[in-house]
Amino acid sequence: MDTPSCLAQAAFPLIWLLIAVAGALVRTRHSPSREAALEIWQRWWAVAALGCGSLWMTIAFLTVPDEMATVIGFTASPFQFEIAFANLGLAVLGFRAAAPSATARERITIGLGAGMFLWGALIGHLYQWFANGDHAPGNTGGVLVYDLLLPAVMIFLAYRSQRLSGTGRPETAAALPNGIDDSSVKAGL
Repeated sequence: MDTPSCLAQAAFPLIWLLIAVAGALVRTRHSPSREAALEIWQRWWAVAALGCGSLWMTIAFLTVPDEMATVIGFTASPFQFEIAFANLGLAVLGFRAAAPSATARERITIGLGAGMFLWGALIGHLYQWFANGDHAPGNTGGVLVYDLLLPAVMIFLAYRSQRLSGTGRPETAAALPNGIDDSSVKAGL
């Protein structure tokens, strides 16, 4: 594989992160408050980085599975179909997190869910790199940065939003089912 093609394949996952950052920077230039700017960042990160990035992976794994396996450094196997639908699930979660009605808590949960898949994939990529010498562009390139940063930034932005809005901790009584009294919880009942 020639060097420009290898570099393009290695760097491609970063395009979704760059689109999210560029979109958020443009949209927050005249933001009226920190909270509004943070909301914009969260929505861009959710729709561009997680939603569109995962949808792209879904399409790629469904339409060109053999090429995707080669880019990662594997041989073709049924894993491409499974990875496609795991990414489709992440895309749906990303688009949900971008919705105006999504709460910070919901976005943190979505970030954690994405993290379980992407951080697991990151560990797998690193294992293949060091244990098996897999230096394929889809195994050791921008995918490592994408898999690490996407959920981490999503969780951080949502956590920061929750802290800024003063909803870091929901009222205990409101969070308890069936009107259970806060004092009974403190008493260990």
